Amino acid sequence: MDILAALKQEEAKLQKQADKVRQQLDAVRAARKILGREVVGSSKPIGKKKRVMSAAARAKIGKATKERWAKFRAAKAKR
Repeated sequence: MDILAALKQEEAKLQKQADKVRQQLDAVRAARKILGREVVGSSKPIGKKKRVMSAAARAKIGKATKERWAKFRAAKAKR
């Protein structure tokens, strides 16, 4: 077999693999569309937005955490 024929055969083989990969990619995209995670043509996710906590709520949680740790350390020091 000459080199040109071998190259044509290899090209056909790679083209077949590329077609198979394209079909798999299309199937994955279709599944994502069906699951509703993304609007077609847009990379922005839809659904629940990230929850935002107010500064007051963060401060309250931080204060409660410090109090819990202080209580834990005090109990540990008594032993």
